[in-house]
Amino acid sequence: MTERPIRFFHSGRIVEVHDAAPTRTVLEWLREDAHCTGTKEGCAEGDCGACTVVVGEAVGDQLQLQPVNACIRFLPTLDGKALFTVEDLKALGGGALHPVQRAMVDCHGSQCGFCTPGFVMTLWATYERDLAAGAPSRQQLADDLSGNLCRCTGYRPILDAGERMFDAAPQPLPRAPVLVALRTLAADAPLNYQGAFHAPRTLAGFAALRAAQPQARVLAGATDMGLWVTKQFRDLPSLISIGEVAELKAIEERDGALHIGAAATLEDAWRALVLRWPTLRDLWLRFAGPPVRFAGTMGGNVANGSPIGDSAPVLIALDARIVLRLGERMRTLALADFYVDYMVNRLEPGEFVQAIEVPLPAAGQTLHAYKISKRFDCDISAVCAGLFLVLDGDHVAQVRWAFGGLAGIVRRAAHAEAAVLGQPWTEATVDAAVAALAQDFTPLSDMRASAEYRLRVAGNLLRRLWLQTRPHDPLPEDQVTVWARADAA
Repeated sequence: MTERPIRFFHSGRIVEVHDAAPTRTVLEWLREDAHCTGTKEGCAEGDCGACTVVVGEAVGDQLQLQPVNACIRFLPTLDGKALFTVEDLKALGGGALHPVQRAMVDCHGSQCGFCTPGFVMTLWATYERDLAAGAPSRQQLADDLSGNLCRCTGYRPILDAGERMFDAAPQPLPRAPVLVALRTLAADAPLNYQGAFHAPRTLAGFAALRAAQPQARVLAGATDMGLWVTKQFRDLPSLISIGEVAELKAIEERDGALHIGAAATLEDAWRALVLRWPTLRDLWLRFAGPPVRFAGTMGGNVANGSPIGDSAPVLIALDARIVLRLGERMRTLALADFYVDYMVNRLEPGEFVQAIEVPLPAAGQTLHAYKISKRFDCDISAVCAGLFLVLDGDHVAQVRWAFGGLAGIVRRAAHAEAAVLGQPWTEATVDAAVAALAQDFTPLSDMRASAEYRLRVAGNLLRRLWLQTRPHDPLPEDQVTVWARADAA
Protein backbone atom coordinates (compact mmCIF):
# COMPACT_ATOMS: atom_id res chain seq x y z
CA MET A 1 0.00 0.00 0.00
CA THR A 2 1.34 3.41 -1.00
CA GLU A 3 1.62 5.90 1.81
CA ARG A 4 -0.36 9.12 1.55
CA PRO A 5 -1.49 11.96 3.86
CA ILE A 6 -4.75 12.13 5.78
CA ARG A 7 -7.34 14.04 3.74
CA PHE A 8 -10.67 15.36 4.96
CA PHE A 9 -13.06 18.28 4.48
CA HIS A 10 -12.83 21.07 7.06
CA SER A 11 -13.65 24.79 7.07
CA GLY A 12 -14.91 24.73 3.50
CA ARG A 13 -11.96 22.94 1.91
CA ILE A 14 -10.07 19.67 1.70
CA VAL A 15 -7.30 19.56 4.29
CA GLU A 16 -4.16 17.40 4.07
CA VAL A 17 -2.21 16.33 7.15
CA HIS A 18 1.25 14.84 6.61
CA ASP A 19 3.12 14.92 9.90
CA ALA A 20 0.72 14.30 12.78
CA ALA A 21 1.22 11.17 14.86
CA PRO A 22 -1.26 8.39 13.96
CA THR A 23 -2.71 8.57 17.48
CA ARG A 24 -2.98 12.35 17.56
CA THR A 25 -6.54 13.13 18.53
CA VAL A 26 -8.89 15.30 16.52
CA LEU A 27 -9.10 17.62 19.53
CA GLU A 28 -5.34 18.07 19.68
CA TRP A 29 -5.17 18.80 15.96
CA LEU A 30 -8.02 21.30 16.16
CA ARG A 31 -6.65 23.27 19.07
CA GLU A 32 -2.90 23.07 18.46
CA ASP A 33 -2.55 22.77 14.70
CA ALA A 34 -5.70 24.26 13.15
CA HIS A 35 -6.05 26.84 15.95
CA CYS A 36 -9.78 26.16 16.22
CA THR A 37 -9.99 26.57 19.96
CA GLY A 38 -13.77 26.69 20.29
CA THR A 39 -13.78 22.94 20.91
CA LYS A 40 -12.82 22.27 24.56
CA GLU A 41 -11.12 19.47 26.43
CA GLY A 42 -12.95 18.37 29.55
CA CYS A 43 -12.52 14.76 30.62
CA ALA A 44 -10.36 13.51 27.71
CA GLU A 45 -12.20 10.19 27.89
CA GLY A 46 -15.41 10.71 25.89
CA ASP A 47 -17.62 11.22 28.92
CA CYS A 48 -18.41 14.93 29.34
CA GLY A 49 -19.08 16.00 25.74
CA ALA A 50 -17.26 19.37 25.95
CA CYS A 51 -15.23 18.33 22.90
CA THR A 52 -18.20 17.31 20.75
CA VAL A 53 -17.77 17.89 17.02
CA VAL A 54 -19.86 16.66 14.10
CA VAL A 55 -18.51 14.28 11.47
CA GLY A 56 -20.13 14.03 8.05
CA GLU A 57 -20.09 11.02 5.74
CA ALA A 58 -21.66 10.40 2.35
CA VAL A 59 -24.27 7.64 2.52
CA GLY A 60 -25.48 7.17 -1.02
CA ASP A 61 -26.32 10.66 -2.22
CA GLN A 62 -27.09 11.92 1.30
CA LEU A 63 -24.87 13.56 3.89
CA GLN A 64 -25.04 11.87 7.29
CA LEU A 65 -24.06 14.07 10.25
CA GLN A 66 -23.21 12.58 13.63
CA PRO A 67 -21.86 14.09 16.86
CA VAL A 68 -18.69 12.43 18.17
CA ASN A 69 -16.09 13.07 20.86
CA ALA A 70 -13.00 14.77 19.43
CA CYS A 71 -10.91 13.98 22.53
CA ILE A 72 -10.62 10.23 21.86
CA ARG A 73 -10.97 10.12 18.08
CA PHE A 74 -7.70 9.58 16.24
CA LEU A 75 -7.09 12.03 13.40
CA PRO A 76 -6.56 9.40 10.64
CA THR A 77 -10.15 8.18 11.17
CA LEU A 78 -11.33 11.47 9.63
CA ASP A 79 -9.84 10.47 6.29
CA GLY A 80 -12.46 10.80 3.56
CA LYS A 81 -14.95 12.51 5.88
CA ALA A 82 -16.08 16.02 6.78
CA LEU A 83 -15.39 17.70 10.12
CA PHE A 84 -17.58 20.46 11.52
CA THR A 85 -16.82 22.48 14.65
CA VAL A 86 -18.42 25.40 16.44
CA GLU A 87 -16.42 27.78 14.24
CA ASP A 88 -18.34 26.53 11.19
CA LEU A 89 -21.61 27.76 12.65
CA LYS A 90 -20.38 31.35 12.44
CA ALA A 91 -19.83 30.91 8.70
CA LEU A 92 -23.28 29.39 8.30
CA GLY A 93 -24.77 32.40 10.07
CA GLY A 94 -22.95 34.84 7.79
CA GLY A 95 -20.91 36.10 10.70
CA ALA A 96 -23.92 36.29 13.03
CA LEU A 97 -24.96 33.69 15.56
CA HIS A 98 -26.49 30.54 14.17
CA PRO A 99 -30.07 29.83 15.39
CA VAL A 100 -28.65 27.16 17.72
CA GLN A 101 -26.26 29.63 19.29
CA ARG A 102 -28.83 32.43 19.44
CA ALA A 103 -31.29 30.14 21.21
CA MET A 104 -28.65 29.21 23.80
CA VAL A 105 -28.05 32.91 24.48
CA ASP A 106 -31.73 33.86 24.61
CA CYS A 107 -32.61 30.94 26.90
CA HIS A 108 -29.63 31.56 29.20
CA GLY A 109 -28.32 28.08 28.46
CA SER A 110 -24.73 28.96 29.35
CA GLN A 111 -23.01 30.15 32.51
CA CYS A 112 -19.31 29.27 32.68
CA GLY A 113 -19.53 28.37 28.98
CA PHE A 114 -16.94 25.59 29.04
CA CYS A 115 -19.38 22.87 28.04
CA THR A 116 -21.36 25.12 25.69
CA PRO A 117 -19.54 24.39 22.39
CA GLY A 118 -20.24 20.69 22.87
CA PHE A 119 -23.90 21.30 23.59
CA VAL A 120 -24.14 23.59 20.59
CA MET A 121 -22.65 21.02 18.23
CA THR A 122 -24.92 18.25 19.48
CA LEU A 123 -27.91 20.56 19.10
CA TRP A 124 -26.71 21.52 15.61
CA ALA A 125 -26.69 17.84 14.60
CA THR A 126 -30.28 17.63 15.89
CA TYR A 127 -31.15 20.86 14.07
CA GLU A 128 -29.85 19.50 10.77
CA ARG A 129 -31.59 16.16 11.28
CA ASP A 130 -35.00 17.61 12.16
CA LEU A 131 -35.09 20.95 10.37
CA ALA A 132 -37.51 19.74 7.72
CA ALA A 133 -39.74 17.86 10.17
CA GLY A 134 -39.79 20.47 12.91
CA ALA A 135 -38.76 20.47 16.54
CA PRO A 136 -38.42 17.05 18.17
CA SER A 137 -40.04 16.27 21.49
CA ARG A 138 -38.40 17.48 24.66
CA GLN A 139 -37.62 13.89 25.58
CA GLN A 140 -35.90 13.35 22.23
CA LEU A 141 -33.81 16.45 22.86
CA ALA A 142 -32.86 15.07 26.27
CA ASP A 143 -31.85 11.77 24.69
CA ASP A 144 -29.80 13.59 22.03
CA LEU A 145 -28.00 15.56 24.76
CA SER A 146 -27.39 12.61 27.08
CA GLY A 147 -23.70 12.54 26.12
CA ASN A 148 -23.17 16.19 27.15
CA LEU A 149 -22.73 17.20 30.79
CA CYS A 150 -23.25 20.66 32.30
CA ARG A 151 -22.39 21.49 35.91
CA CYS A 152 -23.60 25.11 35.93
CA THR A 153 -26.81 25.87 34.12
CA GLY A 154 -28.78 22.68 34.47
CA TYR A 155 -30.65 21.21 31.57
CA ARG A 156 -33.96 23.09 31.54
CA PRO A 157 -32.68 26.21 29.72
CA ILE A 158 -30.61 24.07 27.37
CA LEU A 159 -33.65 22.00 26.46
CA ASP A 160 -35.57 25.27 26.05
CA ALA A 161 -32.90 26.35 23.57
CA GLY A 162 -33.26 23.06 21.71
CA GLU A 163 -36.93 23.83 21.20
CA ARG A 164 -36.49 27.51 20.37
CA MET A 165 -33.74 27.02 17.77
CA PHE A 166 -36.39 25.85 15.33
CA ASP A 167 -38.38 29.09 15.68
CA ALA A 168 -35.84 31.25 13.84
CA ALA A 169 -35.48 31.53 10.06
CA PRO A 170 -33.89 28.27 8.84
CA GLN A 171 -30.14 28.25 8.20
CA PRO A 172 -29.40 24.78 6.84
CA LEU A 173 -25.95 23.57 5.93
CA PRO A 174 -25.32 23.81 2.17
CA ARG A 175 -24.73 20.11 1.58
CA ALA A 176 -23.88 20.05 -2.11
CA PRO A 177 -20.31 21.42 -1.75
CA VAL A 178 -19.63 18.98 1.08
CA LEU A 179 -20.84 16.02 -0.97
CA VAL A 180 -18.72 17.12 -3.94
CA ALA A 181 -15.65 17.18 -1.69
CA LEU A 182 -16.49 13.79 -0.21
CA ARG A 183 -16.85 12.27 -3.67
CA THR A 184 -13.41 13.64 -4.51
CA LEU A 185 -11.98 12.08 -1.36
CA ALA A 186 -13.65 8.75 -2.11
CA ALA A 187 -11.44 8.43 -5.20
CA ASP A 188 -8.31 8.34 -3.01
CA ALA A 189 -6.52 5.06 -2.40
CA PRO A 190 -7.13 3.36 0.96
CA LEU A 191 -5.24 5.15 3.69
CA ASN A 192 -1.77 3.95 4.60
CA TYR A 193 -0.44 6.66 6.87
CA GLN A 194 3.21 6.68 7.94
CA GLY A 195 3.20 2.90 7.62
CA ALA A 196 1.54 2.76 11.05
CA PHE A 197 -2.15 3.37 10.33
CA HIS A 198 -3.91 1.23 7.75
CA ALA A 199 -7.55 1.56 6.68
CA PRO A 200 -8.36 -1.21 4.16
CA ARG A 201 -11.73 -1.01 2.43
CA THR A 202 -12.49 -4.68 1.79
CA LEU A 203 -12.99 -7.57 4.17
CA ALA A 204 -10.54 -9.74 2.28
CA GLY A 205 -7.94 -6.97 2.38
CA PHE A 206 -8.44 -6.45 6.09
CA ALA A 207 -8.26 -10.19 6.85
CA ALA A 208 -5.01 -10.54 4.91
CA LEU A 209 -3.45 -7.50 6.57
CA ARG A 210 -4.53 -8.66 10.02
CA ALA A 211 -3.05 -12.12 9.46
CA ALA A 212 0.19 -10.58 8.20
CA GLN A 213 0.43 -8.19 11.17
CA PRO A 214 -0.90 -10.07 14.22
CA GLN A 215 0.94 -7.67 16.52
CA ALA A 216 -1.04 -4.68 15.22
CA ARG A 217 -4.02 -3.33 17.12
CA VAL A 218 -7.43 -3.53 15.47
CA LEU A 219 -9.09 -0.13 15.75
CA ALA A 220 -12.87 0.25 15.66
CA GLY A 221 -14.37 3.38 17.25
CA ALA A 222 -11.48 4.09 19.68
CA THR A 223 -14.01 4.71 22.45
CA ASP A 224 -11.85 2.50 24.66
CA MET A 225 -8.51 2.51 22.83
CA GLY A 226 -8.53 6.30 22.77
CA LEU A 227 -8.22 6.26 26.56
CA TRP A 228 -5.13 4.10 26.28
CA VAL A 229 -3.51 7.15 24.70
CA THR A 230 -5.15 10.05 26.55
CA LYS A 231 -5.16 8.49 30.03
CA GLN A 232 -2.54 5.73 30.06
CA PHE A 233 -0.13 7.41 27.61
CA ARG A 234 0.46 4.12 25.86
CA ASP A 235 2.35 3.86 22.59
CA LEU A 236 0.36 2.13 19.84
CA PRO A 237 2.92 1.51 17.09
CA SER A 238 0.64 -0.06 14.47
CA LEU A 239 -3.12 0.26 13.94
CA ILE A 240 -5.46 -1.41 11.46
CA SER A 241 -8.80 0.34 11.23
CA ILE A 242 -12.01 -1.49 10.32
CA GLY A 243 -13.94 1.74 9.91
CA GLU A 244 -13.80 1.73 6.10
CA VAL A 245 -14.76 -1.93 5.54
CA ALA A 246 -18.35 -1.76 4.32
CA GLU A 247 -18.85 -5.53 4.65
CA LEU A 248 -18.14 -5.30 8.38
CA LYS A 249 -20.74 -2.54 8.83
CA ALA A 250 -23.60 -4.61 7.41
CA ILE A 251 -26.56 -5.62 9.57
CA GLU A 252 -28.91 -8.15 8.01
CA GLU A 253 -31.23 -11.06 8.71
CA ARG A 254 -30.00 -14.37 7.36
CA ASP A 255 -30.65 -18.03 8.20
CA GLY A 256 -32.87 -17.26 11.17
CA ALA A 257 -30.44 -14.85 12.79
CA LEU A 258 -29.59 -11.17 12.88
CA HIS A 259 -26.02 -10.75 11.63
CA ILE A 260 -24.29 -7.68 13.06
CA GLY A 261 -20.98 -6.84 11.41
CA ALA A 262 -18.11 -6.07 13.76
CA ALA A 263 -17.80 -2.51 12.44
CA ALA A 264 -21.51 -1.67 12.77
CA THR A 265 -21.82 1.26 15.16
CA LEU A 266 -23.36 0.80 18.56
CA GLU A 267 -26.19 3.09 17.50
CA ASP A 268 -27.02 1.01 14.42
CA ALA A 269 -26.60 -2.32 16.21
CA TRP A 270 -28.79 -1.37 19.16
CA ARG A 271 -31.44 0.06 16.83
CA ALA A 272 -31.53 -3.25 14.97
CA LEU A 273 -31.88 -5.20 18.23
CA VAL A 274 -34.61 -2.91 19.56
CA LEU A 275 -36.62 -3.31 16.35
CA ARG A 276 -36.79 -7.03 17.15
CA TRP A 277 -36.74 -6.82 20.96
CA PRO A 278 -38.55 -3.58 21.94
CA THR A 279 -37.90 -4.19 25.64
CA LEU A 280 -34.25 -3.25 25.01
CA ARG A 281 -35.06 0.38 24.21
CA ASP A 282 -34.13 1.79 27.62
CA LEU A 283 -30.78 0.00 27.61
CA TRP A 284 -30.09 1.31 24.09
CA LEU A 285 -30.68 4.89 25.20
CA ARG A 286 -28.60 4.41 28.33
CA PHE A 287 -25.65 2.79 26.58
CA ALA A 288 -23.24 5.73 26.93
CA GLY A 289 -24.36 8.82 24.99
CA PRO A 290 -24.84 9.47 21.27
CA PRO A 291 -21.23 10.66 20.63
CA VAL A 292 -19.97 7.29 21.90
CA ARG A 293 -22.71 5.23 20.21
CA PHE A 294 -22.10 6.90 16.84
CA ALA A 295 -18.36 6.10 17.04
CA GLY A 296 -18.06 2.84 18.97
CA THR A 297 -19.03 -0.57 17.63
CA MET A 298 -20.84 -3.53 19.17
CA GLY A 299 -18.13 -5.81 17.81
CA GLY A 300 -15.52 -3.74 19.62
CA ASN A 301 -17.55 -3.73 22.82
CA VAL A 302 -17.81 -7.52 22.70
CA ALA A 303 -14.17 -8.10 21.72
CA ASN A 304 -12.99 -5.75 24.46
CA GLY A 305 -14.55 -8.10 26.99
CA SER A 306 -15.02 -5.65 29.83
CA PRO A 307 -17.00 -7.26 32.68
CA ILE A 308 -19.10 -4.09 32.81
CA GLY A 309 -19.74 -3.84 29.07
CA ASP A 310 -23.49 -3.59 28.50
CA SER A 311 -23.71 -5.48 25.20
CA ALA A 312 -22.52 -8.88 26.41
CA PRO A 313 -25.22 -9.58 29.05
CA VAL A 314 -27.97 -8.99 26.50
CA LEU A 315 -26.27 -10.92 23.71
CA ILE A 316 -25.45 -13.89 25.95
CA ALA A 317 -29.05 -13.94 27.20
CA LEU A 318 -30.14 -14.09 23.55
CA ASP A 319 -27.76 -17.04 22.94
CA ALA A 320 -25.68 -15.02 20.47
CA ARG A 321 -22.74 -16.54 18.64
CA ILE A 322 -19.55 -14.81 17.57
CA VAL A 323 -17.90 -15.30 14.17
CA LEU A 324 -14.09 -15.26 14.31
CA ARG A 325 -11.76 -15.11 11.32
CA LEU A 326 -8.06 -15.71 10.75
CA GLY A 327 -7.06 -15.13 7.14
CA GLU A 328 -9.51 -17.31 5.20
CA ARG A 329 -10.33 -19.57 8.13
CA MET A 330 -13.56 -18.91 10.02
CA ARG A 331 -15.03 -20.39 13.17
CA THR A 332 -18.10 -19.72 15.27
CA LEU A 333 -18.61 -20.18 18.98
CA ALA A 334 -21.16 -19.18 21.58
CA LEU A 335 -20.46 -15.73 22.98
CA ALA A 336 -20.86 -17.20 26.46
CA ASP A 337 -17.79 -19.37 25.73
CA PHE A 338 -15.70 -16.53 24.28
CA TYR A 339 -14.58 -15.07 27.61
CA VAL A 340 -11.98 -16.93 29.65
CA ASP A 341 -10.97 -14.55 32.44
CA TYR A 342 -10.77 -10.84 33.13
CA MET A 343 -9.91 -9.21 29.78
CA VAL A 344 -8.87 -12.61 28.37
CA ASN A 345 -10.73 -14.20 25.47
CA ARG A 346 -10.31 -16.99 22.92
CA LEU A 347 -8.96 -14.89 20.05
CA GLU A 348 -5.83 -16.35 18.46
CA PRO A 349 -2.97 -14.16 17.18
CA GLY A 350 -4.09 -12.52 13.93
CA GLU A 351 -7.73 -13.51 14.48
CA PHE A 352 -10.52 -10.96 14.66
CA VAL A 353 -14.24 -10.67 15.31
CA GLN A 354 -16.08 -10.60 11.98
CA ALA A 355 -19.70 -10.62 13.15
CA ILE A 356 -22.18 -11.36 15.90
CA GLU A 357 -25.09 -13.70 15.16
CA VAL A 358 -28.25 -13.22 17.23
CA PRO A 359 -31.17 -15.69 16.89
CA LEU A 360 -34.36 -13.96 15.80
CA PRO A 361 -37.20 -13.78 18.36
CA ALA A 362 -39.85 -16.49 18.46
CA ALA A 363 -43.30 -16.65 19.95
CA GLY A 364 -43.44 -17.05 23.72
CA GLN A 365 -39.97 -15.67 24.38
CA THR A 366 -39.47 -12.87 26.91
CA LEU A 367 -36.40 -10.68 27.24
CA HIS A 368 -35.77 -7.91 29.74
CA ALA A 369 -32.56 -5.99 30.28
CA TYR A 370 -31.82 -3.84 33.30
CA LYS A 371 -28.97 -1.42 33.96
CA ILE A 372 -28.07 -0.06 37.39
CA SER A 373 -25.71 2.90 37.54
CA LYS A 374 -25.18 6.00 39.65
CA ARG A 375 -26.19 8.32 36.82
CA PHE A 376 -29.16 7.47 34.60
CA ASP A 377 -27.60 8.64 31.33
CA CYS A 378 -24.11 8.05 29.98
CA ASP A 379 -22.70 6.11 32.91
CA ILE A 380 -20.90 2.83 33.48
CA SER A 381 -22.96 0.03 34.99
CA ALA A 382 -22.60 -1.24 38.51
CA VAL A 383 -24.78 -4.18 37.42
CA CYS A 384 -26.26 -4.99 34.03
CA ALA A 385 -28.57 -7.95 33.47
CA GLY A 386 -29.90 -9.64 30.36
CA LEU A 387 -32.77 -11.94 31.39
CA PHE A 388 -34.34 -14.36 28.87
CA LEU A 389 -37.33 -16.50 29.80
CA VAL A 390 -39.77 -18.89 28.12
CA LEU A 391 -42.82 -20.15 30.02
CA ASP A 392 -44.79 -23.28 29.23
CA GLY A 393 -48.02 -22.53 30.99
CA ASP A 394 -46.99 -21.67 34.54
CA HIS A 395 -43.63 -23.46 34.37
CA VAL A 396 -40.20 -22.28 33.21
CA ALA A 397 -39.27 -24.00 29.96
CA GLN A 398 -36.12 -22.02 29.02
CA VAL A 399 -33.97 -19.56 30.92
CA ARG A 400 -30.74 -17.66 30.21
CA TRP A 401 -29.70 -15.04 32.74
CA ALA A 402 -26.44 -13.17 32.13
CA PHE A 403 -24.94 -10.53 34.41
CA GLY A 404 -22.23 -7.95 34.04
CA GLY A 405 -20.52 -6.34 37.02
CA LEU A 406 -20.65 -9.43 39.25
CA ALA A 407 -17.45 -11.19 38.16
CA GLY A 408 -14.27 -10.76 36.12
CA ILE A 409 -16.25 -11.61 32.99
CA VAL A 410 -19.86 -11.34 31.90
CA ARG A 411 -21.37 -14.77 32.45
CA ARG A 412 -24.56 -16.70 33.05
CA ALA A 413 -25.99 -17.39 36.49
CA ALA A 414 -25.93 -21.19 36.20
CA HIS A 415 -27.15 -22.00 39.72
CA ALA A 416 -29.92 -19.41 39.61
CA GLU A 417 -31.05 -20.77 36.22
CA ALA A 418 -31.07 -24.32 37.58
CA ALA A 419 -33.21 -23.20 40.51
CA VAL A 420 -36.05 -22.14 38.17
CA LEU A 421 -35.77 -24.39 35.12
CA GLY A 422 -38.75 -26.74 35.01
CA GLN A 423 -40.21 -25.16 38.13
CA PRO A 424 -43.49 -23.24 38.49
CA TRP A 425 -42.88 -19.53 37.88
CA THR A 426 -43.80 -18.39 41.38
CA GLU A 427 -42.40 -15.97 43.92
CA ALA A 428 -41.02 -18.90 45.92
CA THR A 429 -39.13 -20.13 42.87
CA VAL A 430 -37.68 -16.68 42.32
CA ASP A 431 -36.61 -16.52 45.97
CA ALA A 432 -34.70 -19.77 45.46
CA ALA A 433 -33.00 -18.29 42.40
CA VAL A 434 -32.05 -15.16 44.32
CA ALA A 435 -30.46 -17.29 47.03
CA ALA A 436 -28.56 -19.26 44.39
CA LEU A 437 -26.90 -16.12 43.02
CA ALA A 438 -24.42 -16.28 45.89
CA GLN A 439 -23.18 -19.58 44.43
CA ASP A 440 -22.82 -18.03 40.97
CA PHE A 441 -20.98 -14.82 41.82
CA THR A 442 -18.58 -13.32 44.34
CA PRO A 443 -18.59 -9.64 43.31
CA LEU A 444 -15.89 -7.12 44.11
CA SER A 445 -16.33 -3.78 45.82
CA ASP A 446 -15.12 -0.72 43.93
CA MET A 447 -15.95 2.95 43.43
CA ARG A 448 -19.21 2.11 41.66
CA ALA A 449 -20.74 -0.30 44.17
CA SER A 450 -19.99 -2.63 47.04
CA ALA A 451 -20.05 -6.39 46.63
CA GLU A 452 -23.07 -6.63 48.93
CA TYR A 453 -24.96 -4.00 46.95
CA ARG A 454 -24.22 -5.70 43.64
CA LEU A 455 -25.47 -9.08 44.82
CA ARG A 456 -28.58 -7.58 46.39
CA VAL A 457 -29.36 -5.60 43.24
CA ALA A 458 -28.94 -8.68 41.06
CA GLY A 459 -31.50 -10.50 43.20
CA ASN A 460 -33.88 -7.56 43.07
CA LEU A 461 -33.66 -7.55 39.28
CA LEU A 462 -34.79 -11.18 39.24
CA ARG A 463 -37.73 -10.16 41.42
CA ARG A 464 -38.52 -7.33 39.03
CA LEU A 465 -38.45 -9.80 36.15
CA TRP A 466 -40.96 -11.98 37.99
CA LEU A 467 -43.26 -9.04 38.68
CA GLN A 468 -43.26 -8.17 34.99
CA THR A 469 -43.72 -11.74 33.73
CA ARG A 470 -45.69 -13.59 36.43
CA PRO A 471 -48.52 -15.61 34.87
CA HIS A 472 -51.18 -13.80 36.89
CA ASP A 473 -51.44 -10.01 37.03
CA PRO A 474 -48.01 -9.03 35.60
CA LEU A 475 -47.08 -5.40 36.14
CA PRO A 476 -47.72 -3.27 33.05
CA GLU A 477 -44.92 -1.15 31.58
CA ASP A 478 -46.30 2.09 33.02
CA GLN A 479 -45.72 0.74 36.54
CA VAL A 480 -42.06 -0.09 36.07
CA THR A 481 -40.67 2.93 34.22
CA VAL A 482 -39.84 6.29 35.75
CA TRP A 483 -40.87 8.07 32.56
CA ALA A 484 -44.43 6.80 32.72
CA ARG A 485 -44.74 7.73 36.37
CA ALA A 486 -43.36 11.22 35.65
CA ASP A 487 -45.85 11.70 32.83
CA ALA A 488 -48.69 10.64 35.11
CA ALA A 489 -47.60 13.18 37.72
